[in-house]
Amino acid sequence: MNTKVEPGEYRFDGFKWLVVFLLIGVGVFANSFYAEEVKLLYRVLGLVVLAGVCCFVAFNTSKGFAFWSLFKEAQIEVRKVVWPTNAETNQTTLLVVVVVVITAIVLWILDWAIGQLAKLVIG
Repeated sequence: MNTKVEPGEYRFDGFKWLVVFLLIGVGVFANSFYAEEVKLLYRVLGLVVLAGVCCFVAFNTSKGFAFWSLFKEAQIEVRKVVWPTNAETNQTTLLVVVVVVITAIVLWILDWAIGQLAKLVIG
């Protein structure tokens, strides 16, 4: 059931990553350069569009294809998970709280007993 799709040949990956980093640099520079002249809304929209272009270029590289494949496989695996019901979650939570309280009481008693023993030894 585990079928791997062989990606096509990716050319100019280094150039594509250079374009991505240059676009990010241009976005940072433009955001700071036009901070006073352009409203925040337009700068944010411009950065969102620029981020979309960067993602498109990055996903057209071999690393981007590998990331996208991993993301899709993770979605498939999440669908296979059997999630607990609300009642099971509440019961498990209650059990954990009870165990923590009992452990705290036992440790408190041990601490008190060792303290009393130390008082007897030290005087």
